Amino acid sequence: MKSLLSSRPVLLFLFLFNAAVAVAIGVGGHHILIHGHTMQGPQQVMACAGMGIVALGAGIGLLRRRASRAHTTRPRPGYHAG
Repeated sequence: MKSLLSSRPVLLFLFLFNAAVAVAIGVGGHHILIHGHTMQGPQQVMACAGMGIVALGAGIGLLRRRASRAHTTRPRPGYHAG
C-alpha cells in the first residue's frame, strides 16, 4: 500500500484533486448544496483546511521525490571526477 500511495501518479492526483476541492470549498462553499444543506462557517473552514492539508502533504511528497532523484543520479558515462 505504501508503494502505491507514494507513486508519482497517485501523489499528483491527490495534490491536484484536493487542491481544487479546497479552493472550490473556500471560494464557493456557501453555494454548494449537499443533500439540501450548504457549507457555512466553521464547517466550510474545516473542510477547506482538511483538503488543503492533504494537498500540501501530497505536494511535499512530490517535491521530496524530485529532490531525492536529483541526489541519486549517476554520472554520465565517460565522466571522470578529478
